[in-house]
Amino acid sequence: MKLAAICLGRPEILQGKSYKTGINKIAVNSPTMVDKAGLVGDSVCNRNHHGGPDQAILLEGELTMAWWSRHIVRELLPGIFGENLRIDALDGRDVCIGDRFVFAEVVLQATAPRIPCATFAARMGEHDFVRRYSAAGRPGIYCRVLREGVLEPGEAVRFEPYEGDRVPVADLLPEAGERINPPDRFRLLALPIAARLRKRYSTV
Repeated sequence: MKLAAICLGRPEILQGKSYKTGINKIAVNSPTMVDKAGLVGDSVCNRNHHGGPDQAILLEGELTMAWWSRHIVRELLPGIFGENLRIDALDGRDVCIGDRFVFAEVVLQATAPRIPCATFAARMGEHDFVRRYSAAGRPGIYCRVLREGVLEPGEAVRFEPYEGDRVPVADLLPEAGERINPPDRFRLLALPIAARLRKRYSTV
């Protein structure tokens, strides 16, 4: 695998909206610093639902994006889904909670699925896109930063599967079931999931 693209966003107001968002990201060709909060220079405007140490980086696999391109019938340039990173030869359905992406300097760990929202639908110009994205079961992957450093476009990526209980990130989409039984809840809470998911499963 390799790092196909690094994408950064700037605050802007989408058509029909009144608030700023950093969802519109554009690929950059230069080395980019990564700290515990994510890509240095990237904008996160709504910190109630985005960002934070457990959702510092949003990545998409190129195989997933190729699937979307066929179904949307248009080219999907890096950053169009608001992703920070595009990983070549990756299908997001193969990623489980706890899996690691190891770069030359940076190490990321998968923690949660990307949950679509109205801002995402506005970005795509499709009012029904939240439902469509959720139904597809191919979410972007939120990651925490285990090791800070510099990323460079085109560098190699090593995929390290989580050695514990393997739960696909897509299985944690809300549509996969908000109501879970106690054994499943304890199983999920034992994983290195994001804080927002931990709070959800701790209160069901």
